[in-house]
Amino acid sequence: MTTDRRQPQPATAAVHAGLGIDPTTGAIAPNISMSVNNAFRPGDGAFSAAEAGDLVDLPFLYARWTNPTVRQLEQRMAALENAEEAMATATGVAAIAALFLGSLKAGDHLVISDVCYAGAREMADRLLPGFGIAVSAVNLTDLDALRAALRPNTRLIHAETPCNPLLRLTDLAALAEIVHAHGAKLSVDSTLATPVGTRPLDHGADYVIHSLTKFINGHGDALGGILCGRKADLAAIRSRSGVYLGAAMSASNAWLILRGIDTLFPRMAQIGASAQIIAEFLARHPAVLQVNYPGLPDHPQAALAQRQMAFKGGLLSFRTRHPRRLAALMPDKLRYIHYAFSLGHQRSIIVYLDTAEMMQSTFHLEGAADADYRRFAGEGVFRLSVGLEAADDLVADLDGLLALAD
Repeated sequence: MTTDRRQPQPATAAVHAGLGIDPTTGAIAPNISMSVNNAFRPGDGAFSAAEAGDLVDLPFLYARWTNPTVRQLEQRMAALENAEEAMATATGVAAIAALFLGSLKAGDHLVISDVCYAGAREMADRLLPGFGIAVSAVNLTDLDALRAALRPNTRLIHAETPCNPLLRLTDLAALAEIVHAHGAKLSVDSTLATPVGTRPLDHGADYVIHSLTKFINGHGDALGGILCGRKADLAAIRSRSGVYLGAAMSASNAWLILRGIDTLFPRMAQIGASAQIIAEFLARHPAVLQVNYPGLPDHPQAALAQRQMAFKGGLLSFRTRHPRRLAALMPDKLRYIHYAFSLGHQRSIIVYLDTAEMMQSTFHLEGAADADYRRFAGEGVFRLSVGLEAADDLVADLDGLLALAD
């Protein structure tokens, strides 16, 4: 019988947190509980989430509220993020919607990073004003710009670090100090960093969000999202967004993502090592104009990356001459790297993001903000999500393609 009560290291928590041996079969792997409803005794349940308190403290009743397999995933992600609680959702964008619509109301003000995941930025710009929620987009690397944007009714600041697709970083500790002094809360989308790279709550954030679809699942076969934070905050959001928005995660997807988390740390170790090799190769290549990767010494926030990130991630972006012509060649000329959207899978994925199109569809930046974006992206940027292939094979794939750049 063990008497060791030390908290496990994160790599151990990725394998064991939330896991329980099945008392009937002795099975070690998590079960998939596909039942929509669960039997309970009169008086144990609740007929309305408004009357139920924290839903995770109740017996399992109905799968839209809580589910045994999904609950194991929530417990594991809470452990990985050093959080009191977590709420899983059907997708990453559903986790963002749960936070925004579950914690903001008419008359409130949201500050959001001017460059971040397109689904978050477009939701903030296109949907929230219709609910009476004011939104300001700010470059959160500029703390003076943040201070200037704060209003008496500012309730939430939403950051992303590294940000997609520029790989620009945000100083979370400095940001949290300003946000909390104002009486607001800080949420951080840490999808690109993963808990292997950064744990935002340890730097003062109130919430951390992941698209579990990406590196955490790591296999490109299951959608999911997670919101982690304090138990009281998550209880309130779960009873509103978790119940009434209806974006519950399926048990089968939760099981697949749990399987992915089992190998999160070794996967990210290999992916991060390969990303560093590829970033250094691209930085030396004569056809490449610029590489954005926090592990490179010439990244404008390299010192912050060293301080805030335990590893520098599996995503990088780069600029070349004649990018549109090069992008047109990629589907046929690349052998191992797939031309596709999304990121964080076991196979490498690349896509070209045209700056003019991004400005029209998503970011709508002007003046200094537009100039700052173009400082990283120029007229367009290739976003490369590194997979589990051998780094030398990926370098050869890119080298052969770049020979066609001119």
